[in-house]
Amino acid sequence: MKEFNEEVSRKLELIRDALRETQATGVRLKGTDWFAWATAGGSNTVLLTAETGVAEVLVTAQEACVLTDEIEAQRLKDEELPENFQVNVNPWADAAARESFVRDVTNGGKVLSDRPIPHVEKRLPTSLQVHKQVMMSSELERYREVGRKASEAMTEVLTAAKPTWTEYQLAGAGAEALWARGIHPALTLVAGERRLPLYRHATATGEAIGRQAMLVFCARKYGLYANLTRFVSFGALGDEHAELHRHVREIEAQALNVCKPGTSLDAVYHALAHAYDQHRFKQAILQHHQGGTTGYLSREIVANPTTTDTLVEGIPVAWNPSLVGAKVEDTFVILQDGKLENLTFDPNWPSVEVEGRVRPVPLEFT
Repeated sequence: MKEFNEEVSRKLELIRDALRETQATGVRLKGTDWFAWATAGGSNTVLLTAETGVAEVLVTAQEACVLTDEIEAQRLKDEELPENFQVNVNPWADAAARESFVRDVTNGGKVLSDRPIPHVEKRLPTSLQVHKQVMMSSELERYREVGRKASEAMTEVLTAAKPTWTEYQLAGAGAEALWARGIHPALTLVAGERRLPLYRHATATGEAIGRQAMLVFCARKYGLYANLTRFVSFGALGDEHAELHRHVREIEAQALNVCKPGTSLDAVYHALAHAYDQHRFKQAILQHHQGGTTGYLSREIVANPTTTDTLVEGIPVAWNPSLVGAKVEDTFVILQDGKLENLTFDPNWPSVEVEGRVRPVPLEFT
């Protein structure tokens, strides 16, 4: 982790700017998202489903500490933490010792947190939340690795899939392929032939997938999420289904076209709404969220008609327009020239060009 010290130093400066801005004496970062951000990709995760982990970051004007218990301390020092942080260890059976340490280090002053203790701590200022959403160059390099490996895992699994597999088997194969690459399978949605037209958020079941299936990944490594969706068809897709996928790709293109610095998220939402209307699926935008910005959460901000947050260079986005039985999703980042880089592109997956971008099509076994 030593090569990330420069990034961490910059982030500590940003945190201390927030202290001065709010006249607070300490910042506590407890969530898996904020911990990964502050430590340049370190993980405080043991239980994958938990929002917070087994350690937290505490920053004051003079100190930068990681607070944890004696169960976790040595592993974190050896495997997760850059040298910028001191480690304060409390007995695992004495959580009160940590709170006492925080009060002492912050002189009993105002403490900010991503997950504040009610009536005790305050929320982080918007300025710091914005910094978390914009990728530094070193973060973007890690993100490229996560996106490449996640998309390769997706291709590997769907290339090997069989129509007799259950949805559980397909989800499990996806999780295995991600774990084999050191990636947390934060989400693996699967819908087979019968359930695909019924549900937009299809969690896996014991049904056989049949003639076609959708697999969705929210894949996390270094705290960063690669979000992507792919389809497989055993036999030719059929004109009706192929047409639905074409509509979805063209609807997505309208959102991607306006993803430029200075565009607000509600403007992207309205571009999608207009595109659905143009393709005569006006109500579809109401049947599933359309995505938004991503990064240290699978969606940092989900776009809706009133989200006025503005896109800037370095913000990653993941849109997921869908129709009955069809969807498209990849993770992009907005570059310096306003262009989009697809972080989850796999050249080995079948694709077509849509308005100058290479977009995935269902994998067909004929």
